[in-house]
Amino acid sequence: MRTAFINQLCALAEQDERIWLICGDLGYSVLEAFADRYPKRYLNAGVAEQNMTGIAAGLALTGKTVFTYSIANFPIMRCLEQIRNDVCYHNLNVKIVAVGGGLSYGSHGYTHHGVEDLAVMSALPNITIAAPSDPVEARAITTIFTDRAGPAYLRLGKAGEPVLHASNTNVEFGKAILLADGSDFTLISTGGMLATTLKAGDALRKLGYYPRVLSMPFLVPLDETAVHAACASTGGILTIEEHGHGGLGTLVGECIALSGRGVPFNMLRLQRSPIKVSGSQEQLRAAQGLNVDGIVQSAIQLCRAPRSARGR
Repeated sequence: MRTAFINQLCALAEQDERIWLICGDLGYSVLEAFADRYPKRYLNAGVAEQNMTGIAAGLALTGKTVFTYSIANFPIMRCLEQIRNDVCYHNLNVKIVAVGGGLSYGSHGYTHHGVEDLAVMSALPNITIAAPSDPVEARAITTIFTDRAGPAYLRLGKAGEPVLHASNTNVEFGKAILLADGSDFTLISTGGMLATTLKAGDALRKLGYYPRVLSMPFLVPLDETAVHAACASTGGILTIEEHGHGGLGTLVGECIALSGRGVPFNMLRLQRSPIKVSGSQEQLRAAQGLNVDGIVQSAIQLCRAPRSARGR
């Protein structure tokens, strides 16, 4: 996804001289494509994320569209005060990009696990939040963020994520994407969990279930219409995310509660207890039930909820 992002940003920067990119002393082998083509619009701020965000805010005040880029927690947690005060409260045109969302950097330990970012960022004012599932979504959202004024947060995977959508898939601002229709229940995935969710959907069909599968690339604003439709026409909703409390599941659950619809609902997400071990992304996901078997078992349990509880 990060390659799709930088290639698209380069293409957009060719047409728009307002676009800048600032990094926190990383991104080597990725960001050179932008730095080499637009050296006067690229800046390495060093290991100083607060300064990086302050510089971005200053450039935005002069009419620039500024992207900041770093690994997982670093462009968020280390400079949250600057994001809140300098960027969001002033509604500035700064786009914060975190590469390695979730457990992508699993072997680096919890300092590199981006598992609270969606909760933290969704609490801030004026911000748009997106977690694309594949390179197609990443390219489209990069363009959408460039075209729309105001703060934004883009949560990317690390590298090597498979292409899951056709190249002409319509990715709309604030809209979910339907990948498979069904009526037994709805699986809603965000970010890098979509590939696993699709495999789980195939496994469920072989067992005689008919799940609806939605990709939810935008968390703020959330596609409440898609959630309401799932409540009305399917037997329950299961959210799947590589994140802890306060992410997709929390936002969808709030939407369901406020709608007043009685529908079975559950969330597959990281447990509240901190992940203090290191390992591959696949190992850490599996330990948290974020694999095909975990999704299948959770969906079947949801489908077995009493019929009267399904809102039918």
